[in-house]
Amino acid sequence: MKPGATTIHSAPWVVPVTRSPLRNGGVALANGAIVAVGEVARLQQEYPQADIIDHPHALLTPALINGHIHLELSHLAALAKAPLATTFTGWIIRLLALRDSLGADGERAEAVARETVISQYNQGVEVMADIGNTSIGRTVTASFPGGVLFTHREYLGLAECTLDKNCQRLHQEPPSTRCSAHAPYSTHPRLIQRIKARANDLGHVFPIHTAEPAAEGEMIRQGRGEMVDFIRQRGFWDQSFQPRGSGGSINYLYDLGVLDEQTLCIHAIHVSDEEMRILAGEGVKICLCPGSNQFLRTGTAPVQRYLEHGLLPALGTDSLASNPVLSLWREMRILAEALPEIELSAIFRMVTLSGAEALGMDRHFGSLEPGKDGNLLVIPATDTLVSEDQVYRFLVHKGETVAPQRLMQ
Repeated sequence: MKPGATTIHSAPWVVPVTRSPLRNGGVALANGAIVAVGEVARLQQEYPQADIIDHPHALLTPALINGHIHLELSHLAALAKAPLATTFTGWIIRLLALRDSLGADGERAEAVARETVISQYNQGVEVMADIGNTSIGRTVTASFPGGVLFTHREYLGLAECTLDKNCQRLHQEPPSTRCSAHAPYSTHPRLIQRIKARANDLGHVFPIHTAEPAAEGEMIRQGRGEMVDFIRQRGFWDQSFQPRGSGGSINYLYDLGVLDEQTLCIHAIHVSDEEMRILAGEGVKICLCPGSNQFLRTGTAPVQRYLEHGLLPALGTDSLASNPVLSLWREMRILAEALPEIELSAIFRMVTLSGAEALGMDRHFGSLEPGKDGNLLVIPATDTLVSEDQVYRFLVHKGETVAPQRLMQ
């Protein structure tokens, strides 16, 4: 295609996300960006000199957004190969032991992480948000052919004696390095506040694992339970953590002053109605990981209640250490099967526009609109689709069985 020239890609169905799917639709592209979306006949009139490339028996959709992944844990996939036979903290113990045995980094770990990056791209992922403690995520960034791979350096350290060292380390991070706090149960509250303040200063999204296991809430409210026992066994419980007496993880983070539109709460399963109102009021973003939650048996996120409060989560795959298959198509299906009351169009929006919004990338990705990135997916339709409902049912329930193709501009 000549520079500046317009090409119209047509298909039986075009899924813009921000409006209903278009039958016999088209997407006009120029210079790698979308210039128009509509019925193909109208686009031909508007751009009479444009080349037309037809994609019969297919759907055109935006590329996918993976809101949460741990690339550095890819070489620990053995953990998720068999059903979990322990508790959440028991899984953490197994993870730490396997990582100690295989090494946290090195050539093998990098090679498997690179395979994961390529696999995500081949499944249609254009943007990913990675979190890790090593340099693996940054090392494999160049291997990602997609649009954006954000890597966040994760901070842990609940004990008071670790605070100064972690704060000094944080202060020395270059501005280009994105940082995250692991979780309320593993990161000192003042360190959480420091990381969030830094993220705000730099205009970065602030991800944090939140309300994933029920034991986290017990620790926050009462200062006891499975999580506290685990931390004590690891030698990091120094009595400096002050339980709230009531409320949960969202209340805790709200009291710390770290909830706003740039905060991304990962998992967010055990959330009360009061906390839902806090999340909605502060404009907090949410990313769910249904496959990981299913494997770890941590519960199912209250998606219907999120929707009632005007919150539409993003979706992420989490890592191969807690999810046997990393596929956003599978994440959609798992969520739809667990919560059949949720509209399928909302679920598809979770892996597209909601994911882009959660990562602050919605000006460029997540929907088919003029001005946005022109890297579309061509989804072969193995079924005859005659309605909007059938389009979304195919994408959500059968998308993982069909290999998406990248639109060549």
